[in-house]
Amino acid sequence: MRSLRLTYLFQSTKGLVLLAIGLVTFVTFFYGMLSGPMAEFGFSEIFIKATGMQLIPAEREGRIVILYHAIANAIVAINVYFITGSVPMRDYFRSMINGIITVGYITVMVFGLLFAYFGHSFIYHGIYLFGLSLVFFAGVLLAVALWPWKKEVHVKDPAYSHTKSGLDLERVAFFVMAVAMLGSATFGAVTGSFWGNGHETFLAEDLIREPEKTALQLSIIGHLHIMLTLVGISVALVIGRWFDFKGALHKIAMPFMIFGTIIITIGAWSVVLTEYAHYIIYAGSVLVLLAGLILVIFAWRKLIRTGLEEKGIEKGSFGDSIRALLRDPLRFGSTWQMVFMNFNVSFIGIFVAVKLDEIFRIWPLRDERVILTGHWHVLAGIIATIMILYYADLAGLKGRARKVFGWTVIIFSDIAFMSATIFEMKRLFVSEAEQQPIVNWTMILIDIGIAIVLITLAILLIWRLADFFKKDGRWSEELADEGLDKPPPPPPPLTAPLYPNDTEQEVQS
Repeated sequence: MRSLRLTYLFQSTKGLVLLAIGLVTFVTFFYGMLSGPMAEFGFSEIFIKATGMQLIPAEREGRIVILYHAIANAIVAINVYFITGSVPMRDYFRSMINGIITVGYITVMVFGLLFAYFGHSFIYHGIYLFGLSLVFFAGVLLAVALWPWKKEVHVKDPAYSHTKSGLDLERVAFFVMAVAMLGSATFGAVTGSFWGNGHETFLAEDLIREPEKTALQLSIIGHLHIMLTLVGISVALVIGRWFDFKGALHKIAMPFMIFGTIIITIGAWSVVLTEYAHYIIYAGSVLVLLAGLILVIFAWRKLIRTGLEEKGIEKGSFGDSIRALLRDPLRFGSTWQMVFMNFNVSFIGIFVAVKLDEIFRIWPLRDERVILTGHWHVLAGIIATIMILYYADLAGLKGRARKVFGWTVIIFSDIAFMSATIFEMKRLFVSEAEQQPIVNWTMILIDIGIAIVLITLAILLIWRLADFFKKDGRWSEELADEGLDKPPPPPPPLTAPLYPNDTEQEVQS
């Protein structure tokens, strides 16, 4: 039975996602003890002494960079599990990709954080780099597995977006995203190879008013922008498969997503070459945002239609349609967060870029820095909530618990993110001398909202972990559903022919 549990945890899609989310939650909680609010209450100093951390102030930026990479690699791994679990591919590719990226992100997380926070053993740093290499190699295998020009994966159903030859454009979008992420990871890795030899650690928001930036610094700025964007694109594509995105809207959205991904990636890479790179990024962003909007329209129409059909209503009123749309907070929330992201991140970012010299460069540096830091974190947080809602469905949450979980995540995360946006932009409508009341209540709402979301996620994880230790829990059914409950066939004997059609003489020769 123990071996079946390990099989579930390290081979099944649901087990792999559970493990990764659990580790990310632990790291977030553990290193969250060093955050500003914890420091204000005096907890951080006690925690540092109790754990034996070695935190030299001059190395703060380096620690943050490794912490971000430890979490980001786990998030990328979760997205890979979502893709290998929902996109058709050969079993041996699925097994290799999942296995390699699992070892990779855990290695990055363990040894990277040991190096950054518990003394600088460069053996740990070397193993950390090895883990990053494994994650990259898993990405290469994923791109090979997603190769869309094989006839066996061509589309035969006319409802899905495809070319005349049957080329699956949704699969092309996944493939383009994977290749773009590999190139963008290399974009950052090249800079990493120059650390201490022409490049020093920095946080991107610290350079915003530097008139001259080196090519290596610009590479990092482009790297962090494009990687987060590509994670968001991969999540949107996974949500599209969850809703069985198809029909006329699917045929419009997929070309937008493909060309938008390519253009955004080129724009991010060209940050090193031209100061007009943001115009290229904006052009690609418009296409990707249009694809996301089309997905939302399809998803909401489907939720309303299926909701009315469940109640036997042929043509419902406006109120009936709203109730049908909101009846499942997990499915509604995953697409609502995409809409909320536009108002809370995308439109704000475009406004700041357009009015940068006219308004924001006149502000004190700290206020502009707050906008950039909040902008990236809110975008990452919204993407994370979409992944949480999708996993809650994957984990089998049903009934009242499904509704309570979904609406709690949606409402309190949006309260936190909206408060963060108000905090970022407060100088537009309040002077520095009168800002304290707004600072106070936005900080309180941010802390409460994020804390409640994390507590809700912790309850979900505790429920799944408690089930994991039951003899015949839900995990055993999920293992059977994926066909992993039976032991694999024994390997062939060493004397067996390498190829079945070969004769013994040919094998010996």
